[in-house]
Amino acid sequence: MAEGSQDPASRERTGAGTEPAPGRRAGSVAAGGPERPRRPPGPGGLPAAEAARCAARQVAELTGREPEAVVAIERTEHGWRIGVEVVEPRRIPDSADILAIYETELDGHGGLVSYRRIRRYSRGRIPEESR
Repeated sequence: MAEGSQDPASRERTGAGTEPAPGRRAGSVAAGGPERPRRPPGPGGLPAAEAARCAARQVAELTGREPEAVVAIERTEHGWRIGVEVVEPRRIPDSADILAIYETELDGHGGLVSYRRIRRYSRGRIPEESR
C-alpha cells in the first residue's frame, strides 16, 4: 500500500477519511447521546447565563451587597432585563432578613444601561403576588 493510505476497514475503525454526520461538526463527541440544540445568543451575542452573571456582578458593585440569586431574565430588543435578589440587611434569625429585587437593564454586550430597586420584603413573608 502507498504511504499514508489505509485499507477501507482500517479507515472505518479509525474514522479517517470519513465526513462528519450531517448536523455534526468535525471533532464533536458522538458519545453521550444526541447533541442538545444550541440556543442562539441574545442581542450583541451575549448568552443569557453570561448576562445574568454580568447583572449580578454589577448589582454587587453598586450596592456593596452580595446577590442571593438571579430571579428573572428577559431578552429585550436591545439587550437583557434581569432581576437580581439581594439581602439588605442581614438579621438574626435569617428569617428576619430583608430582601430586595433589583431590576437591571443590560445592553447586548453586558454593559449596564440602568438599575433600580423594585421591591423589598422580609424573607419570612411570602410576597402578595406569589400567594
